[in-house]
Amino acid sequence: MTIFDIDLDLPGWAQRLSGVAAFVLALALLHRVMLVVLRRLAARTATRTDDILIARLGRPTFWLVIGIALAASGPGLDLPRYWETIWQRVLGLAMPAIFGWMLLAALTAYRDLSEVRFDISAADNLRARRRRTRIGILHRIGVFLLVMLTVMMMLMSIPSVRTIGVTLAASAGVAGLAIGAAAQPALKNLIAGIQMAFTEPIRIDDVVIIDNEWGRIEDIRLTYVVVRIWDDRRLVVPVSKFLENSFQNWTRETSALLGSVFWYLDPAADVPRIRDKLAEVVRASPRWDQRFFNLQVTDSKPDGTMEVRGLMTAKDASTAFDLRCEVREAIYAFIRADMPEALPRDRFMRAPADPRPAAPAPADLPSAHP
Repeated sequence: MTIFDIDLDLPGWAQRLSGVAAFVLALALLHRVMLVVLRRLAARTATRTDDILIARLGRPTFWLVIGIALAASGPGLDLPRYWETIWQRVLGLAMPAIFGWMLLAALTAYRDLSEVRFDISAADNLRARRRRTRIGILHRIGVFLLVMLTVMMMLMSIPSVRTIGVTLAASAGVAGLAIGAAAQPALKNLIAGIQMAFTEPIRIDDVVIIDNEWGRIEDIRLTYVVVRIWDDRRLVVPVSKFLENSFQNWTRETSALLGSVFWYLDPAADVPRIRDKLAEVVRASPRWDQRFFNLQVTDSKPDGTMEVRGLMTAKDASTAFDLRCEVREAIYAFIRADMPEALPRDRFMRAPADPRPAAPAPADLPSAHP
C-alpha cells in the first residue's frame, strides 16, 4: 500500500482539509519570498521609509494572509457540525485580533516615519518637536482605542458573551458611575493628556522649570510626563499639573534664548572697561549665536555694591547655560587681575574711639563723709 492509497482512504473532509493546508502553506511561502525580495530592494534605497514599513508590517501581513485564506476556505471544507463550530469560534477570535494587530502596526509605522521625518536634534527644532509631541500622544490614544475595540470584537464573536453583554447593559450606567468615581484621578489625567495633544503647553525636548527643577521633557504619556533633570534624575509629573499649575517653558516659541549674568561690584568700578571686556569674551566664544549682547548697571544694593548685568544670546538652553558660565568666569578673572578696585569693599564707617579716659565708676568715687 502506497502513500497515495493512504490518501484515498482518508475521509472526504480530511482530504479537503489537507488541500486547505497545502494552499495556506503555499501562500505562506509566497509571502516569505516576497518579503525577502522587498527587504533586499529596500536595502538599496537611501530612505528609511521602506525599511520601517517592511519591519512593522511584515509579520502582521503574514498572519493576515493566513487568516483570510482560512476564512475563505471554511465553507468549502464541509466539516462535521462539531468541528465546524470550533472552526468558527477560532476564526471569530483570531480574525479581529489579526486585523487589530495590522491596524496597530500601521499606526506604529506612521509614528516611526514621523520620528525620522521630524528630527529634533536640529538647531531650530520647534516644528519637529511640535509634530512629534502631537503624533506621540495621538499614537498612544489610538493604541488604547484599538486594543479596546479589538477585545470587544473578539468577545462579541462568542454568543454567550454577547448575550451577557446585552443583559448587563441595563446596569452599565450605575457601574459606570461607580468606576468613574473610583478612577477619577486616572480619568482626569487621561482627559488632560488628550487635551495636551491639541493645546501643546509642552512638547518633547522642551526646557522647563517645574517644582524648582530645571530639565527637559523626555517623554509624554497619556497620564504623566517624564522630565529629565539636568543631573540625569527623572521627575515624573501628572499631566494635569501642566494644565492646572504654572510652570516655566523656556522653548515655547523658539529654542534660542537670552541668557543673563550678574556681578555685584564696588561703585568705583570702571563699567566701560568691563563692558569692553564682555564684548571681547562674547565675540570670541563659539557658543554665542551672533544675535545680541549687552552690559548695564541695573541696581544699587543696600550693602553699598552695584548690580551689573550682562546679556548674551545662544541657540538653545544648554548652550546658553555654558555661555553664561564662561562669561561669568572670564569677567571675574579680568577683575581680579586688572581691576581689583572693582571688588566689593566694606564702606560702612565706624565711630572713632573717644581719646579721653573713661569716668570712674560710682563705687570708686571718694566718699563725702569722713
